[in-house]
Amino acid sequence: MIHINKYEDFKSLSEDVKYHINNNYSLNESVFRIGSDSWLSLINESRELFNDSKIGLTEDEIWIINTDLGQKGIYEGNEVILDLPFPDDEIYEAEYHGKKVDLNHPKRTPSGPRKFAVFTKNDKGNIVKVGFGQPGMKVNNADKKKAYSFRKRMGCDNPGPKWKAKYWSCNVGRYSKMLGLSSNRPW
Repeated sequence: MIHINKYEDFKSLSEDVKYHINNNYSLNESVFRIGSDSWLSLINESRELFNDSKIGLTEDEIWIINTDLGQKGIYEGNEVILDLPFPDDEIYEAEYHGKKVDLNHPKRTPSGPRKFAVFTKNDKGNIVKVGFGQPGMKVNNADKKKAYSFRKRMGCDNPGPKWKAKYWSCNVGRYSKMLGLSSNRPW
């Protein structure tokens, strides 16, 4: 949960951060829709406040602010939001073996060889299907010890490109609602 380090710093916070502090909401449980401008502003403000030692954050929240989430960069002359797990203002659709598919939108695969699958583009621009997760095994990202062990075992500090299963396995918490997981805690 976000918490204030010094009471005098509370006055300088935005209403959004104050609301999250007063109601004991973490960045993982934000009242804002994931990917919305308000949510990204909350992430960016929390990053600034934490770096200035004005607020304290949990281990999970520190993981979030240590990503590029919410920061902006220039790509092909356009300003884009970095590390956003969902499309911002365009729908990512493509064709895979003659079928229309959504890109970067993981789903459960009850009859597949893997627990989850996602369609994404590889380094050559081709659409590929990436299967990840062991069928029959539970995603235990809510358990801190198991999550720590998984991160170390998988090397999640460097998850690699989106067209590899390791990337999606390491970032499964970001897609918890899409995948029907009980915890959105990052590994």
